[in-house]
Amino acid sequence: MPSKFHFISGLPRSGSTLLAGILKQNPRFHAAMSSPISSLMQSNLELMGAGHEFANFFDDERRIAICHALFSAYYQQQLCSTNVIFDTSRQWTARLHQLAPLFGDFKVICCVRNPAWIADSFEGIYRRNPFEYSRMYSPASRQTVYSRCESMMNAAGTVGSAWTSLKEAYYGEYSDRLLLVDYEILTQYPAKTLELIYKFLGEPHYVHDFDNVEYEENEFDQNLGATGLHRVKRQVAFSPRRTILPPDLFDKYQEMDFWQDSSGTAANIIAPSKM
Repeated sequence: MPSKFHFISGLPRSGSTLLAGILKQNPRFHAAMSSPISSLMQSNLELMGAGHEFANFFDDERRIAICHALFSAYYQQQLCSTNVIFDTSRQWTARLHQLAPLFGDFKVICCVRNPAWIADSFEGIYRRNPFEYSRMYSPASRQTVYSRCESMMNAAGTVGSAWTSLKEAYYGEYSDRLLLVDYEILTQYPAKTLELIYKFLGEPHYVHDFDNVEYEENEFDQNLGATGLHRVKRQVAFSPRRTILPPDLFDKYQEMDFWQDSSGTAANIIAPSKM
């Protein structure tokens, strides 16, 4: 195993792919888009859990060893070439109680963004691909902007499930392991934000090139039917614009940024304050 494993999690369309593109400039780091490790771990734990015919063959020691082996096998190539591996998944914020016995002194960088702008961003992807019927929506849910947003934002949806997982971690017993990084701050002040991220991680600072960030996963996005979903612009910059959501939808979601209230949590936060 490498000297350290850290994690990238949080909300979708909030800068996790951009952050991975920046971090992987550092030759000591490996970072990428969401990996299948969290799903593989979940599936294996289900097979080893109570109710399965082979459950009596496993105790906690063996379960932990098998989970470790999944990470070792998946990151076999990176283990010899990097000092720190960042695994990305929105599921990790609901699994901190499992990461603690696996990795001990791990940290989680959680990318966040006002949920109204997340819904806006997903809608923008949908409208930029008008003849590409994405697997992100069912035939019924893709009918209108209202049904599309509802499918994303409900508790089982892409945004809603990540939001509830993050909220669980934010108020949980491992909240001190979290650093929440707001998308607007990251794109407006990338150098200062990365300086704070390195400080949080306890890693020596590295000078990044914010004018030449490269990351895209064209094949993955095309298979999903969402071209451009993981494409990062070369230059890190914030581009203000008006929302494409109807006003009532935007108002409905913009008060969901619970991290504006820092009482009841030990999480670290890099985010603008509401006026």
